[in-house]
Amino acid sequence: MSVDVFLAAANTDMGKTVVTAAIAAACDGDVAVVKPVQTGWPPDDDAAWVASVSGATPHVLERFEARAGPATCARLEGRDLRLDDLVRRVEAVRADVRLCEPAGGFLSPLNEVASMADLAVALGWRVVISARPDLGTLGLTALVVEAVESRGLDLAGIVVSGYTGTFPEDDNLDRLGRIAPVLGVIPRLDDLTAVGTATRWTRKPPW
Repeated sequence: MSVDVFLAAANTDMGKTVVTAAIAAACDGDVAVVKPVQTGWPPDDDAAWVASVSGATPHVLERFEARAGPATCARLEGRDLRLDDLVRRVEAVRADVRLCEPAGGFLSPLNEVASMADLAVALGWRVVISARPDLGTLGLTALVVEAVESRGLDLAGIVVSGYTGTFPEDDNLDRLGRIAPVLGVIPRLDDLTAVGTATRWTRKPPW
């Protein structure tokens, strides 16, 4: 039986890919990172980068050239991103640990009627939220926690990415822990390939 984790965040550029890599590197056994939709490809290839720094096996289900949200990309290319089809293909991946990293924020559109949150609900996997430590993180993270919990999903906690330890990040880290358990902290790194050894886990994955 696999351990399944769905990565969530308030928006794009919130460190989900780095957090995915940190989790993948910390897990033993066969780890698969699943990217249901990759936009901006090439050159963007989040799953391949995670694989390169963690040893996980990448699975990318749909690729789009435009650097935009999946719903916009699908409309531009006249393609259909069906929720049930993506769920079936994600579930078909076999590994000891499966990590699903969606595109964009938790409530970002997947297609014209469904969001990434709908993908999370359809999968039913445990959720980990990627959060930044800087100004504005408390409100954004609290909104995602509320959105996850209101859908009846199992929230494992938060992983903070890009932490420097300076004010107000030190205070924010404490306050994030009052919103949901902080599972781990990734320091700000000049070399992101070191994420596997640099991450400080409060609770080491998988959860």
